[in-house]
Amino acid sequence: MSLFGDGLDAAVQKAFTRPAPKTAGPQMRYLVKQLGGTKQVAQMLRVSQRTVERYVKDQIKKPRPDLAARLEREVKKRWQPQIRAKAREKAATTGGIVIDTRARMGYTAPIGSTDQDRIRHLTVALPPQYAARLFDAQEAGASDDELQEIAAEGLKEVYFQDGGRRAGSLEEVRFTDIEHLEFDL
Repeated sequence: MSLFGDGLDAAVQKAFTRPAPKTAGPQMRYLVKQLGGTKQVAQMLRVSQRTVERYVKDQIKKPRPDLAARLEREVKKRWQPQIRAKAREKAATTGGIVIDTRARMGYTAPIGSTDQDRIRHLTVALPPQYAARLFDAQEAGASDDELQEIAAEGLKEVYFQDGGRRAGSLEEVRFTDIEHLEFDL
């Protein structure tokens, strides 16, 4: 499970104009249509081609929990690609992204300042360049640690330094022990 990757995906999914299929038959039919055949779907979901065909014909209706989770994840990953692209583009160019988090945060600063790590609950609107960096890194296959670093840089600039108006000598922000993380476009 990827906390930052899943959070970014969930934020983009809020822009969907139609709900994704919820039951196994329609989900399987959608994947077959998208991938161009039952064989490709079977390989992706790690089941037999015959099993996929039986779901498509509604001969099987209730998948095992692990298969149901893989099926839902793969459908949502491919659902409404144009809407997904528009939402990402809007966030990366004009809208920015809002991060709502409860985590342990601290910073490295000159001696004499109170840089003790503590739990903070922040809801901060990050500028479009950070949304673009987050989405670009996610598409390039960045790890959760790399996405966390980008978010920490954004929080440093927007929350701690207030766009350059304070804490100019701040060197690094520590963003750890994440209890809650949610993104919104």
